[in-house]
Amino acid sequence: MIKKILKLLIILVIFIIIGKMSYGIYKEMKLSNGPSDTIEEKETEENNENKKVQMEKITTAYKGYIVSAKLIIPKINLETYVFEEYDENAMWICPTKYFGPEPNETGNYCIAAHNYDKENMFNHIIELEVGDTIYLTDNKNGQVEYEVYDVYKVKPTDNSPLEQNTNGKTEITLITCSDYSSKRIIVKARVG
Repeated sequence: MIKKILKLLIILVIFIIIGKMSYGIYKEMKLSNGPSDTIEEKETEENNENKKVQMEKITTAYKGYIVSAKLIIPKINLETYVFEEYDENAMWICPTKYFGPEPNETGNYCIAAHNYDKENMFNHIIELEVGDTIYLTDNKNGQVEYEVYDVYKVKPTDNSPLEQNTNGKTEITLITCSDYSSKRIIVKARVG
């Protein structure tokens, strides 16, 4: 009887693993292999000051690293700090600033993180879609709301997602590995 239950549990675990992997493959297959050509620019006269949600102070250090921002993505239940400087060791703890201006400033603030299954990493950003909301908080500008406008994949050698010419807009780019590190998942979001 115990052997039958054990076999049943093993089979159940295998099916759960296969299901989770299949769902991840399905989500990745839905992504295009480059930025969308149908991005619609929203022209607005509102500046970043009008998009602030609240002024919350965040910690300035975490596990020995300097924190520059706090990232919140409600759809995937992600709430994590963003370290100020890119560092291989730091990336095992939290996402890090990879490139760009200070958080919530004009330009493209790029954040990189691993996609392994840890509550504060980017393993679920593949579930984000155009229109989803991302919040980024820093101690200078407070909490700013961003809206996802594109999700796609690129080769690791493609640096175009890091582009800083944002036509005066404030953007963030989330970056993580995909397809056994042969591609990068890119999530682009901008202030409304």
